[in-house]
Amino acid sequence: MKIGSAGPAAAAQRLRQAETPAESSRRSGRARSVLRWFSTAVLYAAFLGLGLSVGILGPTFQDLAENVNRNISSLSLIFVGRAAGFLCGSMTGGVLFDHVNQFFLLGVSMVATAAGLYLVPFCKTAVLLIITMSVFGASVGVVDTGANVLILALWGDKGAPHMQALHFSFALGAFLAPLLAKLAWGTTASAQNHTESDFDPLMLNRSSKAASDSVLAVPDDMNLLWAYVSIGTYVLVVSVFLFGLFCKKSSKQKKSSASAQGARRAKYHRALLSLLFLFFFFYVGAEVTYGSYVFSFATSHVGMEESEAAGLNSIFWGTFAACRGLAIIFATLLQPGTMIVLSNIGSLVSTFFLVLFDKSHLCLWIATSVYGASMAATFPSGISWIEQYTTLTGKSAAFFVVGAALGDMAIPAVIGILQGHYPDLPVVLYTCLGSAIFTAVLFPVMYKLATSPLQRQGKEKRVREDQKALPTSSRL
Repeated sequence: MKIGSAGPAAAAQRLRQAETPAESSRRSGRARSVLRWFSTAVLYAAFLGLGLSVGILGPTFQDLAENVNRNISSLSLIFVGRAAGFLCGSMTGGVLFDHVNQFFLLGVSMVATAAGLYLVPFCKTAVLLIITMSVFGASVGVVDTGANVLILALWGDKGAPHMQALHFSFALGAFLAPLLAKLAWGTTASAQNHTESDFDPLMLNRSSKAASDSVLAVPDDMNLLWAYVSIGTYVLVVSVFLFGLFCKKSSKQKKSSASAQGARRAKYHRALLSLLFLFFFFYVGAEVTYGSYVFSFATSHVGMEESEAAGLNSIFWGTFAACRGLAIIFATLLQPGTMIVLSNIGSLVSTFFLVLFDKSHLCLWIATSVYGASMAATFPSGISWIEQYTTLTGKSAAFFVVGAALGDMAIPAVIGILQGHYPDLPVVLYTCLGSAIFTAVLFPVMYKLATSPLQRQGKEKRVREDQKALPTSSRL
């Protein structure tokens, strides 16, 4: 009986063994596909957490100033500390990502981000708060650089839609952060609006003794604590998934597959990265400058009411976030070079009309909407475009991320000074128009350098690559 039953079982086992190579190949390919999509979803979640983490500072800034017994103007160094930390984190992360497991480094950085978010509401001195925000900025810089590199490593030439989705996740998080903060504040009486006049000498003297007793303490406004702890908990949960991907050792598999495809290197690799550095410097600087100063420009120069100017500011960031979402679909239909050209045209036309009709309310509304929509897809499209011609390492990605961060810091600061010296001139609009002209002229130069062949024999191959990077309809 045992022998009879063993016969069919042995035959079935031999049949399964005969089918194993084909089935195992399909099964392993399906598993790799699932793992790649799961890794991409985790990176989206990480960038959503970054958007929440960065966006929460603005609406809670007044409460943090009260928490450390300072007025708003004296606590402005918090932004400098965060920006300096971001620069250091971007540069350090660019070096580490070429030598350390990428998912592990992202997981550690997300844990550091969560720790910073947990610590911020407990800070009772301005010095400790600035130091905490510097460390927080460094961890955010590492995640920002690493996620961009990992998306390209996971998807290669098909990464344009995923790059757009990654940056849309950040914009979505930055949009949701003020809503989360306002919902948290609305539950207690301590959620009243604070102005600098609220920080009267009696209040400062009353709280100075309590502040001097300890460097760390539970904040008086528990809603402030809830806002930061909730975001920190979300970031911490995302870090668990990143460590899980590290245990799967997926990053080594992706790195080996990328090396198997063969690393690309443009003929003018360093010059191309330097021009991309300048491109992102002026693009991000103009974006942040307009978003930061459009409210004050509309009230002082155009004569808008504050409520109308606030709506103008909202429509800029609203169209920016919405078009980042739509860019996910557009990236499946258009090449990155085409999207950059369209974005440059939209920015150039909208800023030209802004300068030409700087006193017109209607033009200001329409051009601001077009300008916000035009700026949305430029940064992720630029990363996807450069990857078509030269393989990005951690160091090269950190290089142009630093350029963007420097533009974020330098241009708004300089424009603020110039606008104060020349209050009658629309300096903000001149800056945005000048940046649009510079980026529109710079991109064809970058395209020419990127398409320069490494060898003379690859003429037909070069033509195919040119057509792939920038379709005929967009080369006009």
